[in-house]
Amino acid sequence: MSASDALFPPTGADQHYRALERLYASAPVNAKFASALHIPGEGRAHLTFTITPEDYHAAGAAHGTIYFKMLDDAAFYAANSLVTDRFLLTTSFNLFFSKPVRAGRVTAEGRWVSGRRRVFVAEARLVDEEGDEIGRGTGTFMRSRIPLSSLPGYAADGPSGL
Repeated sequence: MSASDALFPPTGADQHYRALERLYASAPVNAKFASALHIPGEGRAHLTFTITPEDYHAAGAAHGTIYFKMLDDAAFYAANSLVTDRFLLTTSFNLFFSKPVRAGRVTAEGRWVSGRRRVFVAEARLVDEEGDEIGRGTGTFMRSRIPLSSLPGYAADGPSGL
């Protein structure tokens, strides 16, 4: 729990956003990535990632899997910020690469576009340290049968909870 949370505990939507951030941090796959998620508000998500040589393909720049992971995660969490009862699933994702990145901090900015019932559309863009866009993606996400409350990372008393 942060000092700010001790003085002003999150309520309502902010509680959901912090729980989604814990869920992201608790996913085993994210132990392989130097990344952090922040959800500043409804329909938005920011993911920061540090590119290192371990992320390179044979030609010495970040592999496309890194672009996909960051874009998909940012768009996914932007969409799931609107859903408080179910975990969403990615059903499709289109990806566009515009510039290679070799090292440094990259930010994925996710934004919900449309849908509030069963299918959600969200987009994300990747920005390097110089502020240049290096990639963009759009995904569709649908409600699963998995309750968010059943996922240990989402619950406040889970392994990475408060």
